Amino acid sequence: MNATDHSPDVRELADRLGDAVTSDPDMMIGYHHDQSLFTAAGAPLALVRARAEKDVITTLQFAHAHSIPVVTRGAGTGLAGAANALDGCIILSLERMNNVIRIDVESRTATVQPGVINAELAAAAAEHGLWYVPDPGSRAISTIGGNLATNAGGSCCAKYGVTADHVARIKAVLADGRIIHTGASTRKNVAGLNLTQVLVGSEGTLAVIVEATMRLRTAPTSASTVVASFRETARAIAAVLALTAATEPCLVELMDATTIAAVNDMTKMGLDSDAGALLLIQYDGRTAADDAHLCARVCTTAGATEVYETNDPVEGEEFMQARRVAYSALERQGSTLLDDLAVPVPQLPALLAAIDRSATEHNVLIGTFGHAADGNLHPTVIFDAHDPEASERAQRAFADMVNSCLELGGTISGEHGIGVLKQPYLEAMIGTVERELMAGIKNVFDPQRILNPGRAL
Repeated sequence: MNATDHSPDVRELADRLGDAVTSDPDMMIGYHHDQSLFTAAGAPLALVRARAEKDVITTLQFAHAHSIPVVTRGAGTGLAGAANALDGCIILSLERMNNVIRIDVESRTATVQPGVINAELAAAAAEHGLWYVPDPGSRAISTIGGNLATNAGGSCCAKYGVTADHVARIKAVLADGRIIHTGASTRKNVAGLNLTQVLVGSEGTLAVIVEATMRLRTAPTSASTVVASFRETARAIAAVLALTAATEPCLVELMDATTIAAVNDMTKMGLDSDAGALLLIQYDGRTAADDAHLCARVCTTAGATEVYETNDPVEGEEFMQARRVAYSALERQGSTLLDDLAVPVPQLPALLAAIDRSATEHNVLIGTFGHAADGNLHPTVIFDAHDPEASERAQRAFADMVNSCLELGGTISGEHGIGVLKQPYLEAMIGTVERELMAGIKNVFDPQRILNPGRAL
């Protein structure tokens, strides 16, 4: 607690929670903002670093009694401003609630606190020969609570789905401090409305998740990888359509020429520098090697200039690392404004053409990478954030790409969430009446509207 603070509200909270509470500006500064640009962050009243469920309950009861907004935060890896501080809010950090409570091998589930890191859960499951599938690009640093809040995706979504497809039960605290349990540990459950799926993706606006039971799978027996280079992105997408019609890859990742160059510059991996697009395709299971061989033939027929396949999982992982560092490589080129667009897969050529038009019309550099098998791309605008005119052009290009995606029947967010960054486009995406229904759900869960107000909905 900051000794110079004179707010009776904050002193009262500190009396209840001790050193879990601070209002020291220097200690709170690292909790003001997530990873998004062009989203505002306010000055919080206090930071609570919850150590246990009871700290969350106490914080929410206090905030509810005083009508203080609460912004719940995981690792702060979000890209849409959903975890940014609001003026006068309490930032509720769950990073210290990071225990894997139990792994049930027989039922293939893991029960965890929200602060558990995605990769750490995957490693804990692997010790039992099990697999936690969801693999967002931030898996090494993002938390399960944050993944649930945004319904995070990743490269395996085309075959295995997003975070929502792997959650069995949720324990959460409502705005007034009451505890709720949603879902069931059973494989089938149709009792009542599906409140679990209402909470997943709600970005901290309905309740605070304090525990989740996540489903695990048996680890795949083998993996095979295909890397294919194409002169043009249109040929690469034609290959995606052909190979997904003939096989079931667990992932198909795309990188355009700008991204390939950035990755080569950072990693010295020697990816095909003449390629207009690169596909990284992976198969798992007993038929992985046969599927990869068929995929290689399909890519060659579709016009690939180079095709390489490997059944060595270590070598395959080395290739996949090129895709995982794509965003970091682009960040080295300048400030970045990362988009998150998804269209029906057959519309990918049209979306890529729209991205190229935006780059040309607004005179910006855009590097595009993403999950081609499920139509989710991440066009990334690279610009100089210290140049107001360049920043304005970047934002106009961003808006153009979002609007083009909507015209193609796509969604404004495939996996990053709405936060505040995508709110201007939300009603065009979902509809006026539908948005009113969402606001009604918010009012039922949080009548005082203290949980992350003004975000997501």
